[in-house]
Amino acid sequence: METAYQTQVIARIESAFSTKFGVPRQSGLVPELRARVVFEPPYRNRDALRGLDGFSHLWLIWVFDRSLPAAWSPTVRPPRLGGNRRMGVFATRSPFRPNPIGLSSVELEGVGEDPESGPVLYVRGADLVGGTPILDIKPYLPYTDAHPDARAGFAAERPKEALSVEIPPDLLARVPEDDRAALVGVLSHDPRPRYQHDPERVYGFGFAGLEVRFRVRGACLRVVDIAAVTGQSRGTSGTSSPSGPL
Repeated sequence: METAYQTQVIARIESAFSTKFGVPRQSGLVPELRARVVFEPPYRNRDALRGLDGFSHLWLIWVFDRSLPAAWSPTVRPPRLGGNRRMGVFATRSPFRPNPIGLSSVELEGVGEDPESGPVLYVRGADLVGGTPILDIKPYLPYTDAHPDARAGFAAERPKEALSVEIPPDLLARVPEDDRAALVGVLSHDPRPRYQHDPERVYGFGFAGLEVRFRVRGACLRVVDIAAVTGQSRGTSGTSSPSGPL
């Protein structure tokens, strides 16, 4: 018997990303990335956060809101396998699933108060685009949530070594100083789709209100342009998360 459950969006994230491209494939890969969790009006109650500042990490449960499939498929093509092999949807973290829900572990940097938005959470290492709807927040418990001996199936291979990143000084100067380390971290993890390796192709993505364009040759990523995006507010123009992180 089918049962439907109603959920509510309790918050949205404000991050440096305006589109899916460029977002880290997993949470925690780029700890320099800072973001804010801003609650929806019905949930702007400080009492709901009582005791949360005693935890160093959180689970964010959210929606792949721009990757909603017309119908679910029992198998998907994980990018980690080059997009050439199919795996069961429940053996992947693909957004194309019966219920398009994502799960991210983030570091809680602090609990603050915004004069307009009420209580906010400052987090690090989130893999979410600005505007992504959050359904729930739970504390991370290291003695139950971490399993160092767990098997990782077809995803057992560690990510490749980070790319070296070259950003000409005049271009780097266009990036706010507080965002530079995060941008380098994002680029070092190779934002390109795993199946694209054209050394002449120029890629671009939105980051902190900027359009960052780059080229990858071998193990070196070189930024070729950084320009302001007219009329785009930081981290609020997109409402999605990366597709197919596994």
